[in-house]
Amino acid sequence: MKKLLGLLMVFTLAFLGGCSEETNQSDKSGEKLVVTTTIGQIADAVKNIGGDKVEVESLMGPGTDPHLYKATQGDIAKLQRADIIFYNGIHLEGKMLEVFEKMNTEKPTYAIAESIKESKLLSDAADSSVTDPHVWFNIDLWLVALEEVKKGLIEADPDNKEHYEANAEEYFNKLKELKEFAVEEMSKIPDEQRVLVTAHDAFGYFGNAYNMEVMGLQGLSTDAEYGLGDVQKLVDTLVSKNIKAVFIESSISERSINAVIEGAKKKGHNVEIGGELFSDAMGEEGTEEGTYIGMYKHNVKTIVDALK
Repeated sequence: MKKLLGLLMVFTLAFLGGCSEETNQSDKSGEKLVVTTTIGQIADAVKNIGGDKVEVESLMGPGTDPHLYKATQGDIAKLQRADIIFYNGIHLEGKMLEVFEKMNTEKPTYAIAESIKESKLLSDAADSSVTDPHVWFNIDLWLVALEEVKKGLIEADPDNKEHYEANAEEYFNKLKELKEFAVEEMSKIPDEQRVLVTAHDAFGYFGNAYNMEVMGLQGLSTDAEYGLGDVQKLVDTLVSKNIKAVFIESSISERSINAVIEGAKKKGHNVEIGGELFSDAMGEEGTEEGTYIGMYKHNVKTIVDALK
């Protein structure tokens, strides 16, 4: 059955690929650059840098886990319609790699996080061959990745180069201000409380940026399984360091974190859910948390309020 589905996907890609040029010529008005992205963090950046010169569509909305996401027939059509595609890379969208390889033979397709120097990237503590893809939580690294967005838009639409450069400068300055805000806020957490416990290891870059120990019940991917030993390890840390709060994530079930809370309770240590963090996905479109800056501020405020 799996082989049959795989053949069907390849056939669909090939068929749509053959039709893409004709479809693009007939459907596009030529007024805007059509951009498709995977995660909302990238879509938000494209909207800010592209402004009114782009039409942006994100495949993965609020609450979507990119580690487990598989492309649908509708997604393939959106990717075919796009003039340019941006995705994170570093195996964040691990189940879509074959799709992106196919698309890259037809149109500009950028894995923006892979522009960051390897020496700046973090590895899985349990397996050094696995690289952490959650680079958007270190603003300095995210700025490097977003240079690929600016470059890609300019290469696809050189007539509007000055427009993209001006928008990028304005947006990048806002991100630098965001970093200043985060540094100031995170400094309010006492040294002994600087432990961030979440459902999976999405916050390693965040911890590095703000001098926090980060512990996740699952590995870098939510595809990884956890066992009683993983739960017990986190419980022991919470008890020994008297950590009073752990955090759930918008794109992951609360079940795993609840197991940690119950384990601590059995040892006489009360732990509360400090709030919900946005990790792999952002908030609902149209809300403050539906933007990268709003999402980031929400996370910072939630962590600080719970741990300070």
